[in-house]
Amino acid sequence: MAEQNETAHEFDPYLAEGQVKHPDQTDPYFGHLITAMVTPFTKDDRVDFKAFEALAAKLVDEGNDSLVVSGTTGETSTLEDYEKADLVRAAKSAVGDRAKIIAGTSTNHTSHDLEMAARAERAGADGQLVVTPYYNKPSQDGVYAHFTAVAEAADMPLMIYDIPGRTGIPIATETILKLAEHPRIMSLKDAKNDITATTEVLTKTDLEIYSGDDQNVLAWMAMGAAGVVSVTSHVAAPTFRRMVDAVLNYDLKEARIAHSELGPVIRAIMTRVQGAVASKLVLNWMGFPINTDVRLPLVQANEAEQELVLTDLREAGWTL
Repeated sequence: MAEQNETAHEFDPYLAEGQVKHPDQTDPYFGHLITAMVTPFTKDDRVDFKAFEALAAKLVDEGNDSLVVSGTTGETSTLEDYEKADLVRAAKSAVGDRAKIIAGTSTNHTSHDLEMAARAERAGADGQLVVTPYYNKPSQDGVYAHFTAVAEAADMPLMIYDIPGRTGIPIATETILKLAEHPRIMSLKDAKNDITATTEVLTKTDLEIYSGDDQNVLAWMAMGAAGVVSVTSHVAAPTFRRMVDAVLNYDLKEARIAHSELGPVIRAIMTRVQGAVASKLVLNWMGFPINTDVRLPLVQANEAEQELVLTDLREAGWTL
């Protein structure tokens, strides 16, 4: 029986010779579950490295394979360059070799990105997450030139981050296909919500694709993607791990159950207030020693917003 099951999951990597590949991202470099970490702050607005290291260790204990530090959820826009490098060092110190550390190195100024990539590499990062240059709205040739330059600035894998809702422009599929040829561009964090484009990238490249939207993980992995770069996993990593592992074990029923359980939690973290605000708030409610402080222009959730978050979590069966 075991032999029959193993045979059922073997596949020819090509639909027909030289045509469409069957994606099967079961052993990705960054693993399957990645949390884009918040950056805790003290009451006097300094980075709280003690809380940050404790959170990194907690997330890895709960099943994360990699962690993103100083990404969007880490309030990268309000962090100083030296703080970003120090966060990489702190994460490496906290988790050692148990998980890979991906540094958010993005700005909207290419030469600054090159500097940040070099800083992250010196600090010990295992990879970098790079978003499309925001606000500038470069052409696709400019997008290609930007990612290529950053990939060549440091000897570590690069994960492209496609999130047009924040950057103002999508990365065209044709541009992603070209970028995939670069030896250091290994992964794509896909937050474009374009299933047709994602399918094309999956079947035409070797990029390891991660859902950048927590609600899409099951669908993306069912198509063959590697996993998720999540925010909600700050507070629900074990359930995400259960869903990811169920997909990898071809257990659709269990994956659907976990996906359903996550629905109200994802709504609480991702739709009521900004993800960093909600994550810190709920972690604090769960008893984790983290302040709910954020840096302007973000502000803490007001009473009405907090009640919406609580209502969602109660729907999920949580008692806080």
